[in-house]
Amino acid sequence: MDWQSLELSLLLGIWTVIVLIPLGILLARILAWRRFPGRNFLQTLLALPLLLPPTVLGFYLLLLMGNQSFIGRTYQFIFAEPLVFSFQGLLLASIIFNIPFAIQPMQRAFESISISIREAAWCSGLSAWQTFWKIELPLAWPGILSAGILTFAHTLGEFGVVLMVGGNIEGETRTIAISIYDRVQAFDNQSAGIMSAVLLIIAFVSITSIYVLNDKIGRRHD
Repeated sequence: MDWQSLELSLLLGIWTVIVLIPLGILLARILAWRRFPGRNFLQTLLALPLLLPPTVLGFYLLLLMGNQSFIGRTYQFIFAEPLVFSFQGLLLASIIFNIPFAIQPMQRAFESISISIREAAWCSGLSAWQTFWKIELPLAWPGILSAGILTFAHTLGEFGVVLMVGGNIEGETRTIAISIYDRVQAFDNQSAGIMSAVLLIIAFVSITSIYVLNDKIGRRHD
């Protein structure tokens, strides 16, 4: 068992969720309740990571963060180290390829909140912020929690984008998915099997949790 790779994967998953949940809430509320020019284009752009092959997405992210790009040069100028093949670059890539997994469940959750509930809160004297904090978040929390679970589990299992952007640097960018690949290449099927079983259990528990939360949402509307 490669504990170092598992720890790095867990850390990557936690930080990805920490960044994406507040960002996802903001975008999900806008997409759920507002109609504006370019809305469909924005939704398409945010959903692209679902359909793009990981190598294609990884290639474009590599160009985006490489030393020849503005982002890559700026990061290296400030921190005196390249963004690609680093944990920070891996985190940025993880945030981008997990955007649809974070936003879509939250968007569905906010869309399920009736406008009449929000209007009743406003008529009762609640401000927009109070309505968001006291009404919207409690009603949307199953979708928000589902988004966090899905994002975390997907981060742990991602391989192609991680390898393209982060490489395979021990203790820095070697996630558990890459470690499994390395063990298979080395014909160490026992270690690969143990690590694969860990990811299988995490995926099973994550999907089960999401179904339970979806049932909770369904019962709320019955």
